[in-house]
Amino acid sequence: METKHKEQLVEFLQSMYAAKKFKKLKPHSNSDNSFNVSLKVSGYNQLNLMVSDLLKASIFLLHHDAPSLPSHTVNTDINVMTLLEIALQLLPEEEMELLDELYKLNLKV
Repeated sequence: METKHKEQLVEFLQSMYAAKKFKKLKPHSNSDNSFNVSLKVSGYNQLNLMVSDLLKASIFLLHHDAPSLPSHTVNTDINVMTLLEIALQLLPEEEMELLDELYKLNLKV
C-alpha cells in the first residue's frame, strides 16, 4: 500500500513539473532561499504611484486614529511591515542615482 502511495506521489510531482504550473516565483540567482517576482508596470510614473500608495496606506494604518475607525474601514489583519518592505524593494535606486547625475549636469548648464 505504501509503495502505491509513493508511485502516486511520484506521478503527481512529475505531472506538476511537466505542466509548469509554478510560474510566478523565479529562483533568485544568488540565494537558495529567495525568489524573484515579476511586476509589470507601464513606466516609472506608475511605479512611483504604487510605492506612494503603499507608503500612504502604511502611514494611514500606523496613524494613531486608525484603530478607532469603524471596523469596516480598517482591516487589522494588514501587515504594515510587509507593505513597507514591498515599497522599499520597489524603489528604483540605480535610476535615482542617474537622476542625481542628470540634475548635477543641469546645474552646470
